[in-house]
Amino acid sequence: MLRRHSLMSSTPKQVSLFFVSHFHSTLFTPSPKQVFQTHNRWWGYPKSFKPSFNPSSPFCRHKASTLHSGSSVEQIEHVEVADRDVWMKMKDEARFDVSVEPILSGYYNTSILSHKSLETALANHLAVKLSNASLPCSTLSDLFVTVLETDEAIMAAVKSDLIAVKERDPACLNLVHCFLNFKGFLACQAHRVAHKLWLQRRKVLAVMIQNRVSEVFAVDIHPGAKIGSGILLDHATGIVVGETAVIGNNVSILHSVTLGGTGKVCGDRHPKIGDGVLIGAGTCILGNIKVGEGAKIGAGSVVIKDVPPRTTVVGNPAKLVGGKNNPVKLDKIPSLTMDHTSHISDFYDYCV
Repeated sequence: MLRRHSLMSSTPKQVSLFFVSHFHSTLFTPSPKQVFQTHNRWWGYPKSFKPSFNPSSPFCRHKASTLHSGSSVEQIEHVEVADRDVWMKMKDEARFDVSVEPILSGYYNTSILSHKSLETALANHLAVKLSNASLPCSTLSDLFVTVLETDEAIMAAVKSDLIAVKERDPACLNLVHCFLNFKGFLACQAHRVAHKLWLQRRKVLAVMIQNRVSEVFAVDIHPGAKIGSGILLDHATGIVVGETAVIGNNVSILHSVTLGGTGKVCGDRHPKIGDGVLIGAGTCILGNIKVGEGAKIGAGSVVIKDVPPRTTVVGNPAKLVGGKNNPVKLDKIPSLTMDHTSHISDFYDYCV
């Protein structure tokens, strides 16, 4: 486990070197030699050290990005991260942002720095976003914090989602930037609370949260839908997820995606999305069908049949790249690489 040092006890040089990470879009770790030199600290790297993305970093959940030769996604090795590490890093990032933009000090203090934990900060931030004249912020905050503080699984998923966004979205500056400004992340966390209430048969409250999330974030996820961890809802506008849909772990979904029904079936009627799937913008996946682990759905596709694991489908109606009898098999997890175009261009006779 990495050693942690308070900023208050760190030297000015250590603090300044730590905040170098703010200017890079990726989280990083030093080489084994540099780790030895710096005693495994987050900051205090030698000046000669050049940060670069390392999938074994303490904030990286995914040490592997390849797939088995079989039909399932390779077991993703998790790196243990202390519960407080993500929260501590967010507070450090918030302090630095305030030092750069003092005009944001009130906003950052209310949203991050005045809170004792990630649970209370998230509960307050969601409440501020979703409240209105007839639904007070205090009422929503109390509801959210009660759920978040009593469900460790939800908070583990929250942290995993934060790290997923930071790792996969080049537009994400840092963890606190995602927490405060990315509506896909916020919509997903509000859904986690609504789903918990749905399972507790508090369906009126769950649907109320769904409605407010839809109005505020333009993301409509039914509280009955099951969603794993390590989720990236990129841009998120226009995402619709039906009641019986299931989304696995480490899935990346772009904007204007529908996981819906066919309109003629009751009961279990929505798609089941496997681990490591990448779903491109504007895609419609309809009916109780399965998208296999590690599959990629090209932007603008309409999918109404099962998609085999580790394959790519594209078009309306969606077709397998490489053909049904010999589809091209992916050797990397598409949701982690965020590669939307590999093999798809081969599907066409020409590229514009």
